[in-house]
Amino acid sequence: MTRTRTFVLIGVVVALLIAGVGSYYASSSPDGLEATAAEQGFGDTARDSAAAGSPLADYQASGVDDERLSGGLAGVTGVLLVLVLAGGLTLVLRRRSTEPTTAQPTDATAGTH
Repeated sequence: MTRTRTFVLIGVVVALLIAGVGSYYASSSPDGLEATAAEQGFGDTARDSAAAGSPLADYQASGVDDERLSGGLAGVTGVLLVLVLAGGLTLVLRRRSTEPTTAQPTDATAGTH
């Protein structure tokens, strides 16, 4: 059990470091879809999505002026949200699978009527 916890903890720390620090070095160039749309001449027809005004839109944390810090915070927030959702789902499913099931007849009583 200790090995599993250590492994999970190391995984969480690595994910947070990649999201927080790795995003500092991420490219500021448009992604492939945006670059292709601009190259093909229809990039100006794009519209904002319904989530454009959300706190983590465009991989940035709203309210943070430093662009690199904002991207790192958005990445760390995303990792933490996924961990909370996955952890909650795991706990719910684990509880459901450990609930006692109805008693099955034993071999001695199965054939008697």
